[in-house]
Amino acid sequence: MDAPLALYRRYRPETFAEVIGQEHVTEPLRHALSANRVHHAYLFSGPRGCGKTTSARILARALNCEQAPVAEPCGECRSCRDLARGGPGSIDVIEIDAASHGGVDDARDLRERAFFAPVNSRYKVYIIDEAHMVSPQGFNALLKLVEEPPPHLKFIFATTEPDKVIGTIRSRTHHYPFRLVPPKVLGDYLMELCEREGVKLEPNALPLVVRAGAGSVRDTLSVLDQLLGGAGSDGVTYDLSVQLLGYTPDALLDEAIDAFAAGDGGTVFGVVDKVIESGQDPRRFAEDLLQRLRDLVIVAAVPDALTTGLLEVPGDRAERLRGQAAGFGPAELTRAADIVNTALVDFRGATAPRLLLEIMCARILVPGADHGALGFSARLDRLERRIGIDGAPAPVVETVEATSSPDPEVLSTSSRTEEAVEPEQHTVVEPVETTPEPEAELTEQPTGDLGIADVRRLWPGVLDAVKNISRYTWVMLSQNAQVVSRDGETLTIALVNAGARDSFVSKGSGDHLRQALGEVLGVSWRIEAIVDPSADPSRDQTPAEAPAPKTSGVKAPEAVHEAMAKKSSPAEREDPDAAAHPDDPVVDTGDDDPEQLLSRELGARVIGDD
Repeated sequence: MDAPLALYRRYRPETFAEVIGQEHVTEPLRHALSANRVHHAYLFSGPRGCGKTTSARILARALNCEQAPVAEPCGECRSCRDLARGGPGSIDVIEIDAASHGGVDDARDLRERAFFAPVNSRYKVYIIDEAHMVSPQGFNALLKLVEEPPPHLKFIFATTEPDKVIGTIRSRTHHYPFRLVPPKVLGDYLMELCEREGVKLEPNALPLVVRAGAGSVRDTLSVLDQLLGGAGSDGVTYDLSVQLLGYTPDALLDEAIDAFAAGDGGTVFGVVDKVIESGQDPRRFAEDLLQRLRDLVIVAAVPDALTTGLLEVPGDRAERLRGQAAGFGPAELTRAADIVNTALVDFRGATAPRLLLEIMCARILVPGADHGALGFSARLDRLERRIGIDGAPAPVVETVEATSSPDPEVLSTSSRTEEAVEPEQHTVVEPVETTPEPEAELTEQPTGDLGIADVRRLWPGVLDAVKNISRYTWVMLSQNAQVVSRDGETLTIALVNAGARDSFVSKGSGDHLRQALGEVLGVSWRIEAIVDPSADPSRDQTPAEAPAPKTSGVKAPEAVHEAMAKKSSPAEREDPDAAAHPDDPVVDTGDDDPEQLLSRELGARVIGDD
C-alpha cells in the first residue's frame, strides 16, 4: 500500500473559495473572472507557502473551464479534471521553475513556442515560479512578448521577491501581494484538518504548531504532518509537540518568570543550567521567553485581553498569565522584553551562547545598572511594588506656634492668611509629621502634591541642583538654612541670623533656589527667607536697614554673619557690646570692608561666584 501524500498536497485548494487568509486577492480575481475582464499578465508575490502557485493554477483552471467566464472552475469539464488535485495536468498550462530555467536561452525558447495556439484549451498559460530568479537578460528577452502577447497567451509570475523583477515587466502586470495567514484563521483550519484525519489535537499543542508554521500554510501543514506521523493513541499532545518542535516547556518558563518577578537570581541561573544540561538551544529559550514576556505585556496593558480574544490561550494558562503579570510593573516587563530582544541579535554566530544567556538574565535582574529611561521606570515600578502603593506618600502636616503664649511678632500659619502682616515680620512654624519618612532617600521626580516631609526628603537633590547654579547659595543653604514650612505656593526657609537672611535676599539666592526646585521637583514656588528663632530667640527678627555686606563666593560661618549683622544695626553702632553673645569672637568693627574683615579674622580669600 502506497503511503499517502503529504498534507499540503492532499489538501491543496482547487477553488478560490478554499484558499484561506487571502481574501484581498481571491475576491478581486473572482470578480474579474466572472466579468470576463482578465488581464494578460499577473504578478503574484508574497511569503513562501501562502498560496501563490496554487492561486495561479486555480486562475488557469478557471480561464480554461468550458463554462467560462466563471468565478470558480466547474470541476467537471476536461480542463478542470486535468488541472484538479492529483490530475495529470494540461499540455496548455506550462509551469516553469525560473530557478533552473531563468537564462536568456530559456526565455528565447519560451518566446518561440508561445506563438503556437493551445492544443485543447482556450488559453495557453505560462506559470513562471520563482520569477525573481530570471536573469535581467531573460526578462529583456520576454519583454516584448509580455508587453504585446497573442490573444491566446496568459502569463502568471509568482515570486517571493517582487523587487527583483525588473520594472519594465512589473509595469505590464497586475500585481497581487499575498500575505501571511493570521494565527486564528490558521488554527481553525488545522482543527478542521485534524477532524478530517480523525486525529485528536490538544488545545495546548495547537499554538505551538501555528507558531512553528510562522503564518505559512504549507510550512504549518508540514509541521502538523510530522506530528501526526509521530502521534500515538492520544493524538497530538502538548508534550509530543514540545519535544519534536524543540520548544521550552511551560513549566520552565513559569519558573523563570516567577524568579524574575521575585528578583531570585539563584532560581534564574538554575533555569539556565537546566536549559543547557537538557540540550536545549539557548537561542530558542530566549525566543520562548520573549514570547511569554510579550503575552505578559499585553495582559498588563489590556486586562481583558484574555476574555476578548486578543490573546488565544487555554483557560489554565490564562490564569497563570494574570498572576505573573501582577508580579511586574509595566516598565519592568517592557524593559525585560527589550533586553531579550536585543540579546537575540547577539546570539547569531555566538561562540558562547550560555554566557550570553546568563548576561541577558543578569541585566533583567539588575535594573539599577541600566541608566536609561527603561531602567529608571523599572526601578520605580519595583519600589512602588515594595511599598505597596501607587505613588510617594504625602504626609499630613500640622503647624503649631513656636511659643507658649501669643506673640504679636510670631504668627501662626492660619493667622498669616487672614491678617495683614508688616513686611519685616515673619511666620515661625514647626512641622509635626504624622507619617514617618521613608528610610531610603529618593532622587526621582515625585508626582502629586508635596508635603513638607517630601520636600525635606528630597532636599539633598535640591542642594545638588543649587550647587550647579550658585556655589554661594549652596553654601548658605547647606550650612546656615533649614526648610521650615510650605504654605500653598510659598516655601519658607529659616536662616541662622539676620545677616545671613539679608545676604540670602540681596544676592538673589531665592531665585537660584526657585530654579533648582523647578529642575528637581517641577514646581515654581515663591521663596520666603526668615530668621530662625531657635538659634537665639532674643535676637531681633526685623530685617537689617543697611545693605547686605559683600561676601560673594565665601563660605561664611555663623560668627562672621553675626558680626556683620551687629555692624548693620543702628543701636549696636552706639554700643557694639550691648547685645554681644558670650561665644562671639572679638571683632574690630571699625573696618568697614567685609572682605578685609574675613581675611583678617578667618584667613579667608574672597573668590567670585564662578
